[in-house]
Amino acid sequence: MEQPLNLAAAIAAAAEALVGVLDPAGSRHQMTVSPTQLRVLSLISARPRTNVNRLAELLDVVPSSASRLCDRLEAIGLLRRVADPRDRREVRLVPTTAAEALLGELAQRRHRAVGAVLDRMPPRAQHELLLALRAFGQAAVPAPADAQSDIPARTA
Repeated sequence: MEQPLNLAAAIAAAAEALVGVLDPAGSRHQMTVSPTQLRVLSLISARPRTNVNRLAELLDVVPSSASRLCDRLEAIGLLRRVADPRDRREVRLVPTTAAEALLGELAQRRHRAVGAVLDRMPPRAQHELLLALRAFGQAAVPAPADAQSDIPARTA
């Protein structure tokens, strides 16, 4: 199905608007934590068995850079390094209670900020947005490798 020419541009503009709503909600937290540090905490919180090498892969940086980020987070009490009980040679990254509280507060602020924007939209538009976002999310999930072989290659 051919998409309207301005659909991708409209999505990009909506993403920029969303960032404009989310960023101020995150900038009022009490600790001085950079957006990158918040991202690290979010990644680690969502992936309990993360080590420095896996974090580096997720961030697309070299392990030494990921390790320095962890050093800074550890120094301000938001991250702990703990030995993996299954393999003591492995060191896992664990967000502290303070980090979890910070992420929870940030999520609440962002939820309220988005809610305020949604309140300015008519209920019908909110429902259509919900359906469209669900469809977009499903389409964004990569198809299994064997299913993709049935899809003809697109050429430029």
